[in-house]
Amino acid sequence: MAKRLQYRRLLMLALLLGAAFAGLGYRLVDLQVLRHEVLETKARENTQHVYQLEPRRGNILDSKGNLLATSIFVKTVCADPALIGNRQAEVAHVVAPILGLNEAELTQRLMPRIGRDEKGETRTNHYVVLKRKVSSDDWQKVQSAMSNAVFAGEENITSKKEKAFYRNLRAKAISTDPIDDQLRTYPNQSLASHVIGFTGIIERTNGVGRFLETIGIDGIERMLDAKLKGVRGWRLTEVDGQKREIVSLREQDVEANDGLNAVLTIDSGLQHILESALAEGLQKESPAAISGMIVRPKTGEILAMAVLPSFDPNSPGGTADARRNRLISDMNEPGSTFKIVVVSGALNDQMVKLSDMFDCEHGRFAFAGRTLHDHAQYGTLSTEGIITKSSNIGAAKIGIRMGEAKLYQYMKDFGFGDKTGILLPGEIGGWVHPVKDWTKVSIAQIPMGQGVAITSMQMCMAMSAIANKGVLMKPILLDRLEDNGGNVVARYAPQPVRRVISEEAAREMIEALKTVPTKDGTAPKAAMEHYTVAGKTGTAQKVPYHLNKFYASFIGFFPADNAEICIYVSMDDPKGHLHQGGQVAAPVFKEIAEKAANYLNIRPDRDVEIGPPNVIVPADAGQQQQKTVASKTL
Repeated sequence: MAKRLQYRRLLMLALLLGAAFAGLGYRLVDLQVLRHEVLETKARENTQHVYQLEPRRGNILDSKGNLLATSIFVKTVCADPALIGNRQAEVAHVVAPILGLNEAELTQRLMPRIGRDEKGETRTNHYVVLKRKVSSDDWQKVQSAMSNAVFAGEENITSKKEKAFYRNLRAKAISTDPIDDQLRTYPNQSLASHVIGFTGIIERTNGVGRFLETIGIDGIERMLDAKLKGVRGWRLTEVDGQKREIVSLREQDVEANDGLNAVLTIDSGLQHILESALAEGLQKESPAAISGMIVRPKTGEILAMAVLPSFDPNSPGGTADARRNRLISDMNEPGSTFKIVVVSGALNDQMVKLSDMFDCEHGRFAFAGRTLHDHAQYGTLSTEGIITKSSNIGAAKIGIRMGEAKLYQYMKDFGFGDKTGILLPGEIGGWVHPVKDWTKVSIAQIPMGQGVAITSMQMCMAMSAIANKGVLMKPILLDRLEDNGGNVVARYAPQPVRRVISEEAAREMIEALKTVPTKDGTAPKAAMEHYTVAGKTGTAQKVPYHLNKFYASFIGFFPADNAEICIYVSMDDPKGHLHQGGQVAAPVFKEIAEKAANYLNIRPDRDVEIGPPNVIVPADAGQQQQKTVASKTL
């Protein structure tokens, strides 16, 4: 009996052992075969980490190598709530002022979060981003503040466990990502902001993982984003239990390729001269906005370009109006600056000579059922005099002689109705209606700058074409791309678009434009002492006309017979008692021109002393706009 009992016990033990071994075997099969891939992935997640290596975004420089935009390496400050215990409020009190964060909000973010992952397993968060783009100086302040922090009741602790907690709290609870981030900065604040643009940050994914990327949002930053941002790298490495890299166990280390540096045609010195003069004009005349640019007519290079009000690309908040580049994105009727199109075209086709005389009807001209007006009661004027006095009626009669088809073709040849192709986002082409859509009076209105809508950039390049002996150039902002070693990767040469008028016609047109900044012309306030200026005024009434708001502009170049620079100034609705381009925009032109000539050391072409301005503006100028086509140009 006893023997049978022993056998039973042995059998039970054997069965239990068998079941145990069977269970162990199943567990091994489950771990090694059935769940091998899942567990291998989890183990790899615990011991391996992929770091995205962001390339340094290339610099943007002016033509003389001065920094306009650059990137500096910064920290991403993070926290491990599991190491903070119940000291969230005290840690927030230490860190928040340095990082510029709200203390109460930071306290909440430092609280541990216990939840379940996608597999239903309980997890405690060990990683919370407190702030990105923190400078190295501020990070050092955080480290110092945490190292010297005194926590309530700490002086009474005795156990090794509690002492270890405070050591970890000071040294490890607040840390930074092992890979530095970068911060885009603009050393000159708002200088050339509408050209440079600004950047933003978006989250992307690739075959390696998720990452944050700096991208260009506006301006050159946007248009050259692919060249500036470079190529991202990565690092696959082993980490220890504290997520610290074990350098000796790196598996992959692919370096990032830094972005290229963009060297612009913009000259910071000229940009400062332009913006300073525009700021004075903004203060004096109180327009809704004031714009200007400086162009080298022979090459099409944009040397300076500005719109005020402006913005700081370091913090590009504020209104969309301040960020809009009005020089390329706004269109309006040009006013009398557009007279250069009809007159130069007529000279080119030899339909008129500078000495040809036109009856300007003493300021009132009935045509196609409408009455056109001049701002003064002119009798007979020569072709040159029509430019000098800015006669609407004279320009209309030249346009009528030229004919619709020819006038339309010269408008298109000068670039109106099409984008100039400048390397900036947001450019529009304006509108130039085809001849089939013209009214009967269009042939008389368009020559004086009514019935078309253009951009300031188009007008500036058209005038520059006359200064460049009749050849229209494409505006260029980018001179070259360089690598970090200063080696030129690509260079961008001037690009002629087309010949618009002959050299002889351009020379004759320049002779007429020279008379504008004189005591007999509409812009004596644009005259320079040691340089001959060729230019044209414009005063276009804004739609709807009954509001009596105006665009006032002046565009000119010098030395007139061998132009080095062309300068354009435009005001949107000046609020002073005068609104004519020759009165409000021409003085700003002169301020820019004199300082630019000195800065560029342009050789004078005259030593004749100019007398004081002497111009009389009729008291009723611009007021006759009821039932007739009134003067909108000067």
